[in-house]
Amino acid sequence: MRITVIGSGYVGLVTGACLSDLGFKVLCLDKDEEKIRALQNGEVPIYEPGLQALLARNRADGRIRFTTDALEAGEHGDVLFIAVGTPPAEDGSADLVHVLSVAAMIGQHLKNFKLVINKSTVPVGTADRVRAAISHELSQRGMALDLFDVVSNPEFLKEGAAIDDFMHPDRIVVGIDEGLNHSKSQRMMGDLYASFNRHHARTVWMDVRSAELTKYAANAMLATRISFMNEIANLADVLGADVDHIRRGIGADNRIGHSFLYAGCGYGGSCFPKDTQALVSTAREHGQGMQVVAATERVNQQQKEILVNRLVATLGPDLTGFKIAVWGLAFKPNTDDMREATSRVVIPNLLERGAQVSAFDPVAGVEAMKALRSDCQDKPQWLERFELAKDDMAALVDADALLVLTEWKNFHNPDFQHMKALMRRPFVLDGRNLYNPEALAELGIAYQGVGRRNDLVQLMRSGSSPADDATHRKEEAVSALHA
Repeated sequence: MRITVIGSGYVGLVTGACLSDLGFKVLCLDKDEEKIRALQNGEVPIYEPGLQALLARNRADGRIRFTTDALEAGEHGDVLFIAVGTPPAEDGSADLVHVLSVAAMIGQHLKNFKLVINKSTVPVGTADRVRAAISHELSQRGMALDLFDVVSNPEFLKEGAAIDDFMHPDRIVVGIDEGLNHSKSQRMMGDLYASFNRHHARTVWMDVRSAELTKYAANAMLATRISFMNEIANLADVLGADVDHIRRGIGADNRIGHSFLYAGCGYGGSCFPKDTQALVSTAREHGQGMQVVAATERVNQQQKEILVNRLVATLGPDLTGFKIAVWGLAFKPNTDDMREATSRVVIPNLLERGAQVSAFDPVAGVEAMKALRSDCQDKPQWLERFELAKDDMAALVDADALLVLTEWKNFHNPDFQHMKALMRRPFVLDGRNLYNPEALAELGIAYQGVGRRNDLVQLMRSGSSPADDATHRKEEAVSALHA
C-alpha cells in the first residue's frame, strides 16, 4: 500500500514519519507552501524528540516526500489519512471546516478505490459528514459512490513521546461500519498495522461512532484524574497534609494505578482542554449533560491561577517593583507547544499587576514570544517588562520569586545555593512539585509546592493581609521569607 497523509502538523508528521519507517511509501500533503518547502529542505516546524532524525533518514531513503499538489497526493495513496486540525470554535465545539474541506478535495480527485482514514480528533458523527462530502463531489462528477470507505482511527500520541507511542502502541482503535466495502477496509487496516500485531493483537475493532467517542472519553478520563488530584492537593494544603503521600497511597490500589495522579498548576496542550470542551459541547447538542467533564475543565482553569494567587497572598496584589522569574513556558516538557499553556495565564497576570518577568524555557522561547504577543496584543506595553533569559540561572538574577511551570528535566536538580545567591528573595513557588520542601527549608529557601505541606502554607493560612504601600509590602515579604 501507498499512503497519503493530508495535514503536516503534529499528528500528520508523526504518522507519516513512523509509517515511512515501517517501509511504506508516504506522501505528506499540506497547503502551507512555506511549511512544505521547509520540510523538503530537512527542517521540521515542530519540536518532538527524534522526529527530525526520523524524517531525515526516511527522506534520504526515498520513503517519505512532501507536496502541496492535491492531485498528486490523491493519486499517490491507496490509504488517505486526514490529519488536519480541529480547533475549538467559540462555543467549545470542534471546528470541522478543515476536515470537511479535505473530504471535498478527496471527492473532487477520486478515480479508484481509496480508504479514507480519519486521524483527526473529531466529534461523533464526523465520519458520516466526511462520507457525505465525498459522495456529493462524486455525484457532481457522475462517479460511482462505492469508490471509497471512511474509517475512524484516532491517535493516542503524547507530545514529547509521540514516536514511541506510535511505534509501541498499547492499543490501536479502528472503527469500521458495516457496508459494501467492510471486508476490504478491514483487510487494508489489518495490513497497515500488521507490524504492531505480530506478537499479540493490539487492534481494538469497533464501529465508527464508538471509535470517535473513544478518543474523547480517553482524554476526558485522564484530564479528570488531573483535576481531581489538584482539588485533593488544594485541600491538603488547607489541612496540612502532603499530596505526594496521598498520591502514593491511592496509586498503590490496582483499581486506580499511578498514572496521571500528579498535582500541579493545571494541564494544557492541544488535546485535553480542546477535547473536554468538545465533549461537553457534543453532549449539549444532544440534550445531555457532562457534569464531571465540565467540572474537570472548570477546576483546571482555576488551577492555572493558583501560583499567582499564592504569590499575591505573600507579596500583595500590586507587584510593581518586584521581579518574578519563571521556569518553563511550554505546556509540558519535550515540546515547544504553547497551546493552553499555564504560562499564558500566569505571565499576563503578573505583567498586569506591574511585575517585571524574566522567563526561561529550553525549547519554547520563540513560540512563547509569539503566544505572548498575541495574548497581550491589547496591552503591548506590558511586554516591555518581559524578557526571555538565556538560561535558567540568568532568569533568577535579582528575582523576588521563582515560579516553576514546566517540569523540564534540567529543572529537577538545580544548584540551590547558587539560586539563593542570585535571587533577591529566596522564594520558590513550585507548580510541578519537583523539589523537597524540607531540603529547601534547611537551605533557607522559602518554598511552596501544590499540596506539599510546608511553613509557607502556614504563613498564608494565617490570613494576614499585606500592607498597601509597596515598600512596606517588600519589608513584610522579606520578614516572612526569612522567618
